[in-house]
Amino acid sequence: MGDIPPAPSKVRPRFGRVTLGSGLLGALFLMATSAVGPGFITQTTTFTAQLGATFAFAILVSILVDIAVQLNIWRVIGVANVRAQDLANKVVPGAGYVLAALIVFGGLVFNVGNLAGTGLGLDAMTGLDTRVGAVLSALLAVVILGVKRLGAALDRILVVLGVGMIALTLYVAVVSRPPVGEALRQSVLPDQLGTDVFLATVTIIGGTVGGYITYAGVHRLVELGHGGRENVAAITRTSVTGIVVTGVMRVLLFLAVLGVVAGGASLLDSANPAAEAFQQAAGETGMRLFGVIMWAAAVSSVIGASYTSISFVSTFHPLLEKRRGTLVTAFIGVSLAVLLVSGQAPTTLLILAGALNGVILPVGLGIMLYVATRRSRDLLGGYRYPVWLLVVGWLAWALTAYMAVNSLSGIAALWQ
Repeated sequence: MGDIPPAPSKVRPRFGRVTLGSGLLGALFLMATSAVGPGFITQTTTFTAQLGATFAFAILVSILVDIAVQLNIWRVIGVANVRAQDLANKVVPGAGYVLAALIVFGGLVFNVGNLAGTGLGLDAMTGLDTRVGAVLSALLAVVILGVKRLGAALDRILVVLGVGMIALTLYVAVVSRPPVGEALRQSVLPDQLGTDVFLATVTIIGGTVGGYITYAGVHRLVELGHGGRENVAAITRTSVTGIVVTGVMRVLLFLAVLGVVAGGASLLDSANPAAEAFQQAAGETGMRLFGVIMWAAAVSSVIGASYTSISFVSTFHPLLEKRRGTLVTAFIGVSLAVLLVSGQAPTTLLILAGALNGVILPVGLGIMLYVATRRSRDLLGGYRYPVWLLVVGWLAWALTAYMAVNSLSGIAALWQ
């Protein structure tokens, strides 16, 4: 086992377009596939079954907020050309260690859920035992992240997984024949705007840019040597495109499920509403496709969670950077061990990790916005940060702070 390959020695200062060779597309898909995991699929299906076409409004709002959050986080980290934990330590000594601890804990617990999702996916795809499927998927993730030769192909692997998920979901969305016109209308003129819609909106925002997810791509970008003021245009384009790719996947999944719901099927009583929706839409073929999509979503999220979590600690000591491959293997191994011992992702830990992810988002975003507002002279090399982007960022921070306060109820629930 070796380490994840270092940044290339020769880096072009500007990128006129995103290409596979530049690594920017890989950073984009690392973020996008990290967001599209088992939780993403389950949440989208459940909210569609609950809200119907009105969920389109929640999706649109969430995409706009996600863009505001990611634009700022990627812009600050990209221009500073250092990872989030190191930047946080420069703002408040020790803050980076706290941020890293939160990220690693949340990533570890959710990795248990991601590995469980790989088992479910392979079971639906081939009938393989879920525990065996989880073990095989964990070994595959270790090989991809730990072996130098395959690690160099990480970006391309993520692109293939991401494009494959979108293509298969598009097929099911077409087959289910959703009321597209109604969905478009309700995306801007929803029939209802109650607490259910708000809850759905804040939940999917946290699931798209919460916790480690929004840092996944930009840490990869910095590691590959694509940071710095001279690459602002490429950083901006990549950050927005990453959210758009995630949004496309959510819209297609929403339409696929909406077609089934509009046809009169009831999914809320199903033990696995997403699998039920795909089967209702395309029969046995739909179930197999669900398995492929679930596995691809889960294994790519395992890769994203493991890579990003370790990227938050590897800079603290040269020995940790040197042993990064070993750390990734241990991270995945611990996640797998918890899954095999418990049989599932422990509910208590998932609640705690979810609540912490809700806290991480405003804490990390707040630090980045503080750097852009007050420390651009020294930490961003005198870069003149756009005022409009700061305004949008602080408005998004206010919403994420509200989400964080509400997420704390999850921690309180653990003591009841």
